[in-house]
Amino acid sequence: MEDDDAAIEVRNHVSPEPEVEDSSCCCPICLGSFLQLSYLDKCFHKFCFNCILRWTKVVASKHRSPPSSVKCPLCKTENFSIIYVVDGSCFQRHYVNQDFENSFILSRAHRYRVQCYYTEQDFVDDIFNISQYWRSQKYYQPNCWLESWLRREIQALIQEEDVDIIVHHILAVVKAALWTRREQKSHMNAPEKKQEEFKMSVSEAARPFLAARTDRFIYEIQLFLASE
Repeated sequence: MEDDDAAIEVRNHVSPEPEVEDSSCCCPICLGSFLQLSYLDKCFHKFCFNCILRWTKVVASKHRSPPSSVKCPLCKTENFSIIYVVDGSCFQRHYVNQDFENSFILSRAHRYRVQCYYTEQDFVDDIFNISQYWRSQKYYQPNCWLESWLRREIQALIQEEDVDIIVHHILAVVKAALWTRREQKSHMNAPEKKQEEFKMSVSEAARPFLAARTDRFIYEIQLFLASE
């Protein structure tokens, strides 16, 4: 209920058109475009989620015990949590004193991968031909980099460091869809049918964890496989 109230408060303070180009579209900490837009819960100043989380950690490091609030770097108002946007319409809350030692900070590579999910798919279609990947049956060749790619991708999307169980689950489904069905005459299937079977299997495995980003994830994993 408390998080629902926070979401309502954010919606009351957020412009319905946040993508308009002006100075308010830049994070005050990194001075770049917002990456995972977030708000402090009292003053509603906007930051990249990772930027304000890092700021909070720096402030916390100067205390003997984790503080329960942090002053906004802009207006110095005491705030108790960071409210961040997930998939454009869903809000989650991260409390200032929540898991300081264990919270996961995205690397530059993670942040880049998140940004890819906000670009148009057609932008890279001309570079890597997914249809050709399926027609050429390159999927019969195991990809030694797939597990590492999956781990980084899922860490970036769900903002968690320990994703081993999810990675192993999705990796097993991918391998089953691509490689272990050779003996089942899957090589006789039309490329389009093989691709659709792959998309359905991986989508079913990933959706409980990736939710609204699942369809784009399916596209990105095909793009990665086609690039190798």
